[in-house]
Amino acid sequence: MSFRLRPHTADVAVEATADALGGVMAAAADGMAAAMCEEPVGDGDRRSIEVSAESREALLFDYLDQLIYERDVRSVLPVDNDATVSAEDGTPRLEASYRGLPLAGLDARDLKAVTYSEMELAETDEGWRAYVVFDV
Repeated sequence: MSFRLRPHTADVAVEATADALGGVMAAAADGMAAAMCEEPVGDGDRRSIEVSAESREALLFDYLDQLIYERDVRSVLPVDNDATVSAEDGTPRLEASYRGLPLAGLDARDLKAVTYSEMELAETDEGWRAYVVFDV
């Protein structure tokens, strides 16, 4: 799985790829962390989160939004993301974990929010691809 930060007018975008749907969501989360902090170093506790939504795109949005919430409430930068996606009764469900680096001492910029603007989530011949724009 991998991600690339992409130039975007007045915002920042992340393009992520992975073999599995959960992997591409985790790669997008890693890209979001990289957009906030170029060199995230330090120790942090591993935390788990669960998200469900009405569609895969909504699941990606809600997952990244939950990580921003975790950042704001716990004062941590969510890094080393891991996620799996399943479906219960047709509802996409994500189980994920991250390592929370304390923001104190990190040179991190603020991302205000994840957006639906230009969001793409698609299965390709090589696996999964996601494109997400963040409001800065």
